[in-house]
Amino acid sequence: MLVTLTGGAGAGKTTLAVALAATVGPERVRVLHGDDYYFAEPGRAGVWAPDEAGVLRLDVGHPESVDGGRLAADVDAALARTPVVVVEGLFARRVAPQRPCRRFDVFVDLAADLRLVRKIDRKCVAGGFPLEVLLRNYVRHRRAAHERHVEPLRWECDLVVDGGRAPEALAGQVWEAVRGAAGPRAVGRDS
Repeated sequence: MLVTLTGGAGAGKTTLAVALAATVGPERVRVLHGDDYYFAEPGRAGVWAPDEAGVLRLDVGHPESVDGGRLAADVDAALARTPVVVVEGLFARRVAPQRPCRRFDVFVDLAADLRLVRKIDRKCVAGGFPLEVLLRNYVRHRRAAHERHVEPLRWECDLVVDGGRAPEALAGQVWEAVRGAAGPRAVGRDS
């Protein structure tokens, strides 16, 4: 089974993915992170634009900047070895594996101001990224990119969850919805 977690930066997708794996058991769940699938070289693929210094930077807020072919191949390989694969990322809903599987798509929702606070805390406070650069990028690009590319995916998902809730509670909500959609023995330690 494929479970995707889509939502804005800072909504809690990675934290929820970890909680989903912990509640079912890491031997039964493989987590793939969308951030690991961005293109890395300018000119080959992805959406690239020069920054203020003229250096080409990947637009990580654009779905064409994700190597969807490599991600789909890794999802297929993981599905062959693991009962449940969880893919989390801005554009996880767009994952298109070739291997037939049951799938359940979740949109992790959180108000824009709270997502921005989480991103500032993670990247600037804990990670040392310049706050002024993050805020400038948010105002100039990221906010509009979210509205254009991420937010519409909400309507394609099977479930919308509140990313402000405790991760363990969210994991329980997701697994309950998955079981309801696929039958009582779809996911769990006994299946």
